[in-house]
Amino acid sequence: MALIKSISGIRGTIGGAPGDNLTPVDIVKFTYAYCTRLRQRFPKPAGERYKVVVGKDGRISGSMVENLVVGTLVSCGVDVVKAGYASTPTTEMAVILSKADGGIIITASHNPRQWNALKLLNEKGEFLSAAEGQAVLDCAEKGDFDFACVDCLGKVSEHDFTDEHIQAVIDLKDVEEDWIRDAGFTVVLDPVNSVGAIILPRLLERLGVNCITINHEVTGDFAHNPEPLPSNLKELSEAVLQYHADLGISVDPDVDRLAFICEDGTPFVEENTLVAVADYLFERAAKVADAANISLMEATAPFAPVSVSNLSSSRALRDVTEKWGGQYFASAVGEVNVTTLIHEKEALIGGEGNGGVIFPAIHAGRDAMVGVGLFLSYMAAKKKKVSEIKAALPQYSIVKNRIDLSDSALIDRILSEVKERYSSQKVNDIDGVKVDFEDSRSWVHLRRSNTEPIIRIYSEAPTADEAQELADEVIAIAKKVIGQ
Repeated sequence: MALIKSISGIRGTIGGAPGDNLTPVDIVKFTYAYCTRLRQRFPKPAGERYKVVVGKDGRISGSMVENLVVGTLVSCGVDVVKAGYASTPTTEMAVILSKADGGIIITASHNPRQWNALKLLNEKGEFLSAAEGQAVLDCAEKGDFDFACVDCLGKVSEHDFTDEHIQAVIDLKDVEEDWIRDAGFTVVLDPVNSVGAIILPRLLERLGVNCITINHEVTGDFAHNPEPLPSNLKELSEAVLQYHADLGISVDPDVDRLAFICEDGTPFVEENTLVAVADYLFERAAKVADAANISLMEATAPFAPVSVSNLSSSRALRDVTEKWGGQYFASAVGEVNVTTLIHEKEALIGGEGNGGVIFPAIHAGRDAMVGVGLFLSYMAAKKKKVSEIKAALPQYSIVKNRIDLSDSALIDRILSEVKERYSSQKVNDIDGVKVDFEDSRSWVHLRRSNTEPIIRIYSEAPTADEAQELADEVIAIAKKVIGQ
């Protein structure tokens, strides 16, 4: 069992001893620390109240954690807006829509059913910065509690932001509602027994899409491993074929990651989700620039040809961006790092290769709802099968390996050895070590996980065999360091 405190939030397994798992003691402690830092960051005049949005995914432990979080916020004198069952992007949007001072999302994202987590948001509905997140952790460790008196307790209200989120997606100028409706698409949706079963069918219905949903009960008892990887989506693939659907849609339990299945039952591959959406947006931006009689490179935000992803994401995004004459930038892994760089570079589109689409025109957070709206618009514009769209994208294979190794000293030695071994290549060490081999259009990236006690080794090349060969080469270096 585990309790992991990182840039990705406070994440742990339910039950067990405080400090080793996500227990009621830990939930109260970290929620209190969040409130303390909130008051320190935004001092308000006496009597003026703070407001925090709380949303949860469909996990079994969700209501228990929600009760503790809401109770702690109230006991700190903070007003609470309970969003109820709400996706991560819905809760992020709710902070903006309700003009709140922050938000707490109760979700462990793609982790199995025994996990839950607190994801902490700022007043922009974005994840706390690394520095602010660390300040919350430091505050929690001090354990100096001082709760509000009975006359200063916070108040609780409830508001369902689902339809407002849906409307915001439909209102995006790049989501072509009429095109999608005219196309008459049939899709199969797998929301893996969580909040995607609430919001996505409603979005698809609004867009005139015939939606067939499997694993639709919001029980938190996931029908399969909830990470939307091809190996976990066999049931969805079979359903796409069974119903002769145009597309299969898979999301994780909090609906911030998005993966597709082609009409022939084969995986579109989650790394291609962001790439396809970016290709669509850059093509539209080029047409806007052309209509304005300027080159795309002369365009500025929100039409600037700039994209951002993290170091562990596919090179295909860089290729697509450069195809349209744009610039690509890579950040350290972690959504807050991606969004920070998106803001800095005024990027048109960004995200992560795990199926996370960040479109800052609506909000700076991974949002599967936005990804669905944009991808369906892309399908309607191209008038091609999903497998044909996939075939037209840059072709790479990415291999994801891991070594279970929590000894920090050994991890540092492995990273140092890899960096030294490939010093003649292009090396980036802002987050672990990434080595780019430009001649072979391949790369390998080693880093500590933000959410698990492991070291991840991702490699990509034009073919799966080449990617695995590169991974094996680096894994051999790692095993030599640890004496295996």
